[in-house]
Amino acid sequence: MKIKNINKICVLLTLMLTLGSCSKDFFEPDSISTFDLDYVYSNVDDARNGVNAIYSYFNQDAFRSRLSNNMTGNTDVERQSGWTSAGERYQIWNLEAVESNRDLDIVWTFAYTSIRDANIAIQGITNSGFLESSDITVKNTFSQLLGEAYTLRAYWYSMLTFYFGDVPYVTNAPVAGDNFLLPKTHRNIILANEIQALRDVEEGMQWADQLPYGIEQVNREYTIGMIARLALQRGGYYLTPELNMVRDGDYKTFYTIARDYSKKLMDLKDRELPRDFRQIFLNQCKFIAPTNSDILFEIPFAVGSGDVGWNHGISVVGGSTAKHDYGSGGNYMSMPLTYYMSFDSKDLRREVTCGLYEITAESTNGGAVYEHVGTNVSQGKWSRWFLDTPPGRESAKGTGINWPMMRYADVILMYAEAENELNGPTSEAKNALKRVRQRAFDPADWSAKVDLYVDSLSDTESFFEAIVDERAWEFGGEFIRKYELIRWNLYYDKVEETVQGLKDLADAAFNGTGTGPDYMYWKTDENGDFVVLNPDSYVAAADETWERQAFLIALHDDATTYEDWILNDYENYLNGPGAANKAVRYIFPIPSTAVVNSKGTLANDGYQF
Repeated sequence: MKIKNINKICVLLTLMLTLGSCSKDFFEPDSISTFDLDYVYSNVDDARNGVNAIYSYFNQDAFRSRLSNNMTGNTDVERQSGWTSAGERYQIWNLEAVESNRDLDIVWTFAYTSIRDANIAIQGITNSGFLESSDITVKNTFSQLLGEAYTLRAYWYSMLTFYFGDVPYVTNAPVAGDNFLLPKTHRNIILANEIQALRDVEEGMQWADQLPYGIEQVNREYTIGMIARLALQRGGYYLTPELNMVRDGDYKTFYTIARDYSKKLMDLKDRELPRDFRQIFLNQCKFIAPTNSDILFEIPFAVGSGDVGWNHGISVVGGSTAKHDYGSGGNYMSMPLTYYMSFDSKDLRREVTCGLYEITAESTNGGAVYEHVGTNVSQGKWSRWFLDTPPGRESAKGTGINWPMMRYADVILMYAEAENELNGPTSEAKNALKRVRQRAFDPADWSAKVDLYVDSLSDTESFFEAIVDERAWEFGGEFIRKYELIRWNLYYDKVEETVQGLKDLADAAFNGTGTGPDYMYWKTDENGDFVVLNPDSYVAAADETWERQAFLIALHDDATTYEDWILNDYENYLNGPGAANKAVRYIFPIPSTAVVNSKGTLANDGYQF
């Protein structure tokens, strides 16, 4: 059963109008007074509604179709073609967005609107007196609400610093007459402060299984995980205005925080990783949100909202002429074939992560008709086709499928990474990596694929490289790879490796020297399932019961040698500003509306803007 109450409340909140409407002057409220805050935070129910206002912005395009997926390519795991259009999202994909880019403006505006409402909630809760209440239930509830507000604020600051670098840092609730023309603060000051704020409140929070909304509500597990994630971001590399990738000399301090807090969660609230990798994401499509499992926190999209299964996931061809009632859904970002081919042939995650088929319009509500998608490999973890109730023949957006914000496997791998950075590949680090790999393989293969593989990693560098690989295989399609490549200073290297790898696959297939599936042979079996004869290897031919689909051979083009997207999708990632320093200019300009409204306080200086 799916809860979704938080999102339903957020959609209906009239309280947000009292606390300040969203406008281009988002730092400044329409009207707010001490009386308003005292009233809102005078009881548990209204305080809950006040914090719910912060969640509501996840239901805006700033998150549901921008930050959660569309603004995260191109990487070695997910890709999209930006050079084919001058539209807003294409500018972002091609790393050439201008100040007037509407998508950037939407993200900037709603990020600061959410931060504003978080600051209002923090002040209202802190001043309410209920954090010291003799009623333990009331005290615990307000402590939990405070932690939610701080955690949501930290998320938005994490995103702002990834996308815009140094940004204005607002930590107080707005009061009429304040100076809202704030200058930029260095991103690492922001991150360090947000990390400390979460460390100060997490122990007052409650576990997901203690909360009414479980993992559809910010909980202590997620906040601890966010401390570790933010600490790795703060301890990682970042791009300077001079287009150099650097990291501060105190980075190990923050790797220690990441190690300690990921370990803290593993000590206090450990859980087995569910063996069935597919079920983790199928649960989201079935509106099931189990606590004490892999997903720590997921955005609760109400039915009729959310873009999961519309702009990413297994493609479904729908519309008025379709024979089914599941509607239409595609994938804006596909998986490069180098990523698909990087998986071990026995890795159970590949089939779940990489969608090789689409559901055609000939499908009926009672059964699927498949089509192989060739090189357009999709994020196979989600699909509107997995919904128990078809949402309607002409439906598209609004599937109601939740979006995962963090999984326990992430925490385990963050621990392994941080421990290795601090002390090398200790037994503790190796055991953490083994836990994640054990789920990826059948127990009969653990000796070779888990134990021998991990135990052979004898030095810090080889273990780190294994972590880089493991995170790709574990989180493909979840759109966190961009942020990892940035903090590792591997963005340029991995893009370069991907482009060369695609060329190598194309050459080998065209020259007949490769061992991979130049063509794939597929069919629908007697159980009605999509099956592939040769997912890993070359097959010269198959009998007439199998359909043939160009796969690796499709990367070759007789006129241009390689498919256009191989040459162009990643062009600005390799040859754009910063290329001389092997840096990808992933930073975008501050939106023009924010620059104009700052009255000279903000400017797009540096980064060759």
